[in-house]
Amino acid sequence: MPIPSPAPGRTALIDHLVRTRIAGDVATPRDNNLSHYRKLAAGDRHFWLGLELGDRWTDEADVLAVMAERCGVVADPAHRTGHDTIDPRLTVDALDRMATVLRKAAEGRQRVLFATGHPGGLLDVHRSVAAALRAAGCEIVVVPAGLGAEDGAVVQFCDVAVLERGATLWHTHSPEPMAAVLDGLAREGRPLPDLVVADHGWAGRAGQRGIDAVGFADCNDPALFIGEAEGTVAVAVPLDDHVVDPRYYDPLTAYVIAAAGLTARP
Repeated sequence: MPIPSPAPGRTALIDHLVRTRIAGDVATPRDNNLSHYRKLAAGDRHFWLGLELGDRWTDEADVLAVMAERCGVVADPAHRTGHDTIDPRLTVDALDRMATVLRKAAEGRQRVLFATGHPGGLLDVHRSVAAALRAAGCEIVVVPAGLGAEDGAVVQFCDVAVLERGATLWHTHSPEPMAAVLDGLAREGRPLPDLVVADHGWAGRAGQRGIDAVGFADCNDPALFIGEAEGTVAVAVPLDDHVVDPRYYDPLTAYVIAAAGLTARP
């Protein structure tokens, strides 16, 4: 069993985020970011992450402005190549907002669904928060059996819904796995979650369905930040969502659990 990490303070966490490149100068290239912003603005639904953006975000410059404000990417549109940035202070601010939502869930003993499209990076973050909420009296929603999406199976691993193909957990941006879970719960006559903690299309589709959703998002995934700006997504936390060692996320996880007034569980 892993030993829960002690929660760092704000300054120590910011230093850690920069040192591990979870924030600060991140590995995601600037041209990749701008390409995704442009495709979202052009209406490519792959980049909408399950949200319905209509014709409200057809200007790439507007998307860039939101990402500069909420994620901390370079605001200058003339910066086209090289590296890009995530402001670690914005990351910690968003973690504080997420902690407020988690505290409310614990106080209300809410039904909470966890899901990730980044199992190689964020699975243990979600698992740890789920364990802390269960210990506080929340119900961790169990996904229906036999669900399929995106040529794979929707399964639950360590309390976290993921997409599996060929005995492998898959990276996915698709909202279809979350749609399958929510539709499956409805078919079984089970209540929908009060809260979804997720990322990518898992979080976007939940928010679009009217469920409180908080999620993690990289600087090349603008949709969740737009969803937060419009109020469809409750919180979008900016970070590099797949750094070289998933243990780098442990201090971040400890911080948000402590900020929510929860107890870390092994």
